[in-house]
Amino acid sequence: MTLSLFVALASLPQDPGPTRLPTVVVEGRAESLVGIAERASEGVVGGEELARRPIQRPAELLEAVPGVVATQHSGSGKSNQLFVRGFDLDHGTDLATTLFGVPLNMPSHGHGQGYTDLNPLLPELVDTVRWRLGPYDVRDGDFASAGAVDIDYVRRIDPFAKFTVGPDGYARSLFAGSHRVGDGDLLLALELLHDDGPFDVEQGYQKRNGYASWSSERLRVAAFAHDAGWTATDQIPRRAVRSGQLSRFGSTDPTSGGDTTWYGTVAEWRPAVADGSAMVRAFVQHYELDLFSNFTYALVDPVRGDQIEQRDERTVAGFTAERSFWLNAGGMIGQVTVGSEYRGDWIRNGLFASAQRTRSATVRRDGIDVHALSVYGELRLEPCDWLRGTIGLRGDHQRFDVASDLAANSGNEHASIGNGKGGIAIGPWLRSELYANAGTGFHSNDARGVLLRDDPTTSQPGDGTAVDPLVRSKGAEVGVRTNAVAGLHSTVSAWWLELDSELLYVGDAGTNEPSRASRRHGFEFANHWQPLSWLTLDADATFAHARFRGNDPGGDHIPGTLPMTLVGGLDIACSDAVSVGVRVRHLGNRPLLEDGSVRSSSTTLVNARAAWQIDARREFALDVLNLLDRDDSDIEYFYGSQLPGESAAVDDVHFHPVEPFGVRLSFTARF
Repeated sequence: MTLSLFVALASLPQDPGPTRLPTVVVEGRAESLVGIAERASEGVVGGEELARRPIQRPAELLEAVPGVVATQHSGSGKSNQLFVRGFDLDHGTDLATTLFGVPLNMPSHGHGQGYTDLNPLLPELVDTVRWRLGPYDVRDGDFASAGAVDIDYVRRIDPFAKFTVGPDGYARSLFAGSHRVGDGDLLLALELLHDDGPFDVEQGYQKRNGYASWSSERLRVAAFAHDAGWTATDQIPRRAVRSGQLSRFGSTDPTSGGDTTWYGTVAEWRPAVADGSAMVRAFVQHYELDLFSNFTYALVDPVRGDQIEQRDERTVAGFTAERSFWLNAGGMIGQVTVGSEYRGDWIRNGLFASAQRTRSATVRRDGIDVHALSVYGELRLEPCDWLRGTIGLRGDHQRFDVASDLAANSGNEHASIGNGKGGIAIGPWLRSELYANAGTGFHSNDARGVLLRDDPTTSQPGDGTAVDPLVRSKGAEVGVRTNAVAGLHSTVSAWWLELDSELLYVGDAGTNEPSRASRRHGFEFANHWQPLSWLTLDADATFAHARFRGNDPGGDHIPGTLPMTLVGGLDIACSDAVSVGVRVRHLGNRPLLEDGSVRSSSTTLVNARAAWQIDARREFALDVLNLLDRDDSDIEYFYGSQLPGESAAVDDVHFHPVEPFGVRLSFTARF
């Protein structure tokens, strides 16, 4: 691959003035961050490398982060299921994600806390994917116990049109380009997509994405819009496939699916300051989701079925303000950073019983306001040329207001939490650097769970137990980053993380699900090697051990947690015009019950991509997905369900299959 890493060091003032720390501009995967990074488990991948990855869905760009896995248990328009560091993140809890600075995790979402939808993402516009694993950075607050990922778009791009076709009615068009307007660049992009998928019930997935931005040296203003509708094939019971009642791509409810919209605007200003840097960002967005699901089929209502409707509608507004000062204290070079963030969510959501997308009963309906305010500060010092250190403090305050259709579940609550974070970097020696980091973090719980008193399904008084508003996490890691071997960039990190509680509000049921405190530990080994000018290889291995703390006769396994991932690939530049890439992803089996008696199967996928650049303006690309045509599962669960005709519930593995072998042909024309 072409990896271009430019490190620009500002000049050193003669008498004692501040020294500016390095900045990094990345086109490929930048594992060579010796002397720059604050920890082993952070990194950045540039758009040039991401563009060469064969991907089935936009969320798979997050798999550039070692250990992150994006799967799907329902229709294409729904948020993906995510895994990292021994967490089954569901749809995003504990992995804070932003897109050009806009936070994507949604608190008190109708389907689940921290719901993160990456379907609005336009992969061709991605400039960088930056990540930090663990709760060690003061800029990372809610939802960042496992880590944080920041996705940014390019500010200008040569105009192009891209057309992609594939099996099962797959067709995608993307038009994008930028033009000079005034002293900045105006970028416009439009995506249109249709996909029926390989399922027995065509999903009829229709997606429309729009993006516009104007960027100058100091200011960027952007607007975005996303609209999608689909029919979903949810996970199905293994017994129905074994008996021949369903095929692997069969459906138990052909009316499952949903519709979603998301649009908004963001502005970011970085004024010129003589003694450091400053940034102010503000955003506002509106979001809606209407989701129909059926996971237990006829267990609750044998006549009409168990379909539920989850509705979420919200307006979100917020800002971030940050100021950094360079300093030279007694010969020690350093930087002080202070900042503040605010986010407000004004939410209207509900949970309903439904049949064939028609509501039959209201389980609960709520008006929710969530306000979150934080302040943080960090000191970064370099007492000598082989030692860097950071120490930071962060304070968060949140207020929850719930107006429920059940008076006992209405009210307000507020909570505050403070967290400390720090780390040191030692080196470099022999082109290698050592790191040690520690910190505390948190995640918020759903406001409905915080205020829950009575069971909304029966309206009967409950036990009065509500979940904690803010749940603390604490962790530490040690690691090394090395470029000792020419062309090889490697990082190794060993980490540990504890959560005080994993109590969760379950949006599918409208009630709280008790859980226990947990402990996770593991290690990651990431490698990026370019032995020849035309050959690049990468290989990442992650291992995690996740257990509930305390003694319980039911067992201490945390269901769904992924203990092992092996991900790798190679890129071959056959010539200046032809390139070939292959990627392999292996997910180890994982426990599905607390006692570990039932485990999922493992999953191995191989995807490939070949590109032929006819000339400077035209290019063909062929993506081959599931090259080995494996009959593996994208996701597996174990729980009780009842199919029509069954007399009682049956405990069984429920799975969603990976899509079969398929090819997608793309043509890109540049203007």
